[in-house]
Amino acid sequence: MSKMMAATRLNEPGVKTLHEWDRMNQIHPWAAMDDWRGYDNMLVDSAQGIYIWDGDGKRYIDGPAGMWCTQIGYGRQDMADAIAAQVVRMPYTSPFTNLTEPSAVLAKKIADLAPGDLNNVFFTTGGSTAVDTALRTMQYMNNRRGRPGKKLILAREKGYHGSTYLAHSVTGKEREKSHFDFETRLVHFLPDVNPYCRPEGMSVAAWCDAKVADLENAIATIGADRIGAFIAEPILASGGVIVPPPGYHKRTFDICRANDILYISDEVVTGFGRLGHWFASEDLFGIQPDMITCAKGLTSGYLPLGACIISDRVMESMSHLGEPSSFSNGYTYSGHPVCCAAALKNIEILEDERILEHVRQITPHFQKRLRDLAKFDIVGDARGMGLLGCVECKARNLEAQRLLGSKVDDACEARGLIVRPLINMAVVSPPLIITKAQIDEMFDIFEDALDEVQTATGD
Repeated sequence: MSKMMAATRLNEPGVKTLHEWDRMNQIHPWAAMDDWRGYDNMLVDSAQGIYIWDGDGKRYIDGPAGMWCTQIGYGRQDMADAIAAQVVRMPYTSPFTNLTEPSAVLAKKIADLAPGDLNNVFFTTGGSTAVDTALRTMQYMNNRRGRPGKKLILAREKGYHGSTYLAHSVTGKEREKSHFDFETRLVHFLPDVNPYCRPEGMSVAAWCDAKVADLENAIATIGADRIGAFIAEPILASGGVIVPPPGYHKRTFDICRANDILYISDEVVTGFGRLGHWFASEDLFGIQPDMITCAKGLTSGYLPLGACIISDRVMESMSHLGEPSSFSNGYTYSGHPVCCAAALKNIEILEDERILEHVRQITPHFQKRLRDLAKFDIVGDARGMGLLGCVECKARNLEAQRLLGSKVDDACEARGLIVRPLINMAVVSPPLIITKAQIDEMFDIFEDALDEVQTATGD
């Protein structure tokens, strides 16, 4: 009997069987290769609102909102209906030669929501391919303009921009144990901008001056004629919810503009309401980037979709330059009509239910409860912005940091809270529909977990 025939005879496999199939046949992102069939991931069976249920029926608060993305929460029948209607009407057509109503309407909607002259939307399959598109746009522009040497990309330590080759190459998270290749010739990393890491006695303002000087020194050393773009997250999400010091974004943007360096704002995490605004770049940090990349909250994770939003200024700078040239970047699923229909419904829900206003209203309470966790001796820093938060625990070395972070993660999970563990850090970024009472429920669990771990470690 073939494997396919055997599989079709099995009806509604149980939790144990699903775990076995998962271990034997599925490779997960960031799988531990030293035990690649030994992991035991949680089986998420169902979800509603801000909660998920495992295969045994236990309920958890989804602290990371999936992967920073389920803005409107789980179980939305109106979203399911919008997706189903588009599937029935027309599920797919080639984006290379055709347009669809959902993609055209969504492009116009995103252009209306984006700041300044960012009026040109290139749809991608997710955040990584959106970043790749932004970087390739810079390369294409400088080739078109006869500047083939102006290609270097400035990025930041602790920044995360994706897993495709270009996006991975400009990602500044620790890679000392990675065995994947990345393109070192195309990128220069600026030092960590985290104010928590500043020397003892240094003010935050002085730290900001030093971080701005890092950019100025890099440009002076490398040469502006060799640097094509600076890519930066408004908040370094996967790096540990790092909020750069006040004024940093505007000052670095002005330096890039003065040196003809494109500024790419990676809003894959911060876009679509995470900080209470459609985009954080202008509303919170006072800049109008040359390009914005987005994904995740664009569809609230209901379907995969990303976008690279390009300014009129950039588009005009690489047009009408002699011989015709095509922008030969694209994906089979660019502007996928069903994904675009999901994004349009997602935006409609965010607007109709005034969810961004809700985020701004509950942010002070969320951030207060987050910062109150600094009372524990094992906590070195509790930081965040909007509905993004990180608790960084203190330990003497990397091994101890990993162990401490794992204990906090386990203690939270045992109590019904999922956090995102990042070595010695625990991150929360719940669905934007979370209520004040649910915020208290989440942080009450967090406090109880930290108290248990601190008592067990003797600190």
